[in-house]
Amino acid sequence: MARIVLKLGGRVAAEAAVQSLCWRAAGHEVVVVHGAGPQISAGLEVRGIAAAFVDGRRVTTAEVLDVVRASMLAVNEDVCAAIGPVALGLMGDEIGLQAELLPGLGLVGHPVPSAPAAVLDALGRRRVPVVAPLARPVAPSAGEPGSLNVNADEAAAALAVGLGAERIAFVSDVPGVLLDDAVVTTLAADDADRMLGAGRFEGGIVPKLVAAVRAARSGVRADIGATQVVA
Repeated sequence: MARIVLKLGGRVAAEAAVQSLCWRAAGHEVVVVHGAGPQISAGLEVRGIAAAFVDGRRVTTAEVLDVVRASMLAVNEDVCAAIGPVALGLMGDEIGLQAELLPGLGLVGHPVPSAPAAVLDALGRRRVPVVAPLARPVAPSAGEPGSLNVNADEAAAALAVGLGAERIAFVSDVPGVLLDDAVVTTLAADDADRMLGAGRFEGGIVPKLVAAVRAARSGVRADIGATQVVA
């Protein structure tokens, strides 16, 4: 039996959630973390709120965080419905997922490894916890925000490391890491770092690679689609 974290991209979250049932049927413990990027962008557009990004991170005001939470709740419900009765929807900031506040981005944090009791309890009861990536500040002080928006890929990696998972799998609408228009089956973490630093990648693959490298270097097998990132 292995403990596996399954990170689902917002575009494919409900459709890909059934993978968790396949692994569960094989006797594995599965934790699902989902994104909601497209849903958040659509929600902001409806409200007439301009989206702003810095280095791929969404600048998050209190007003934006309201949209983020509503979008996360909606996707969480869809993923739980796709998985079925064994799913247990959880909001990260309500169960103890922690993050360090990032300066200059508003209510945005960088998640740190953690093992929330609610997740461990769900696994112990053969449930599939489905976690929405919001977090609480690490050791918050007076005047600090109560909740932070965190990147879903980074949140999944932090949970995988904190929970001592054997594997993390990133599933999205891309087949894997593309180099020269072809999906590579393996990518060394050092090579990924070098190419990221050189600007070889852009868009949504960047946070996935960063998170996969972090997980791999912490001893967790990390797969982005058909690509395994190895330390």
